[in-house]
Amino acid sequence: MFTSVVDFNWHHMVEEYGQFKQVEGRKEASIYEVLLTLRHFERLAGCRSSREVTQPNLDAFVLNRSEEVGKSTLNKDITNLRAFVKWAVRNRFVASGLEIRKVKVPQKPVVALSVQQVRDLLTASAKYPTLRLRVLLAVTTGLRRGDIETIRVGDIHFDRNTIATRNRKAGKAMSERPVPEAIITELANHIAGLPDGQERLLLDRFSSKKWDRVREQVKFPGLTFQVLRKTFASLLAQRGVSTAVTQRLLEHSSPQLTNDVYTNVDPVLRQAVNLLPVSEWV
Repeated sequence: MFTSVVDFNWHHMVEEYGQFKQVEGRKEASIYEVLLTLRHFERLAGCRSSREVTQPNLDAFVLNRSEEVGKSTLNKDITNLRAFVKWAVRNRFVASGLEIRKVKVPQKPVVALSVQQVRDLLTASAKYPTLRLRVLLAVTTGLRRGDIETIRVGDIHFDRNTIATRNRKAGKAMSERPVPEAIITELANHIAGLPDGQERLLLDRFSSKKWDRVREQVKFPGLTFQVLRKTFASLLAQRGVSTAVTQRLLEHSSPQLTNDVYTNVDPVLRQAVNLLPVSEWV
C-alpha cells in the first residue's frame, strides 16, 4: 500500500482545500476566514510546498501570529489550521503526528478613544474635510476604512437616516444601517459640494500623509484607523448597549446575517447609535 507523503504545491493544495470546504457546504464567509488563515501561515512560515508544513513551522506560526493579533483571533487561526492539517494528513499531503499547540497569550487591553479624544481628532482633521468625514463615519458606524471608501451617494437614504453598506472582508451587507441624524446632515452638506452626477461619496483616496499630520497634532502617533472602529464599540458598551447589538452593528455575529435584508431599521439598533455623543463632536 502507498503510504508516503506527496510533495504538493502549496497554492494548489490551498485551492483544493477551498473546493473541499465548498463541497462540504460551508458558507462563503467561513471559507474566506479559513483561506485568510492559510495566507497568514504562508506569509509567516514561507510555505511553497506541502512538505514545509512541519512541526517547527506550525509552532513558529502560532508564536509569530500571537504578536500580531489578539487571543480570540489567534485561537480562530489555530482552529482553522488544525482542520486544514487534519485534511492534509488524510490526503497524504503532510505527515501525520503534527500538533498545533495553543499558547497562553495575555489579552491586550482594547485601545479606544475617549469622547474628548474624538473631539480633538475631529478638530485636528477639520482642515481635511474628507478625512474628517471618514473619521466621523468610523466612530458613528463602526465601519472599516475600506468599507467607508466604497460608499456611494445612492447608498445614503436621507429620509430614513440610514446607509446601505457592504462588508468586503466577510462578504456581508447591511441595506439599512442606522446613522445618527447629525451625521446624515454632514453627509448632505458634503454631497451638496460634489459635481452633478457623481456616484462616489469620497472622490479622493485616503491620504497617509494627512493622517500622520493629524495623529501628530493630537499627540497619538500610533493611532490606527481600526481604533476608531473599537472606539465605536467601546462607547456603545459604556452606554449600556448589549454585546449582541454591538456585534450586529459590527457584523461580528453569525454568518447568516450576510443574507439578511432589513426592510425597516431595527429599533434596538436605532436606539444604540442614538446613544453616541455626536452632538459633542459636530
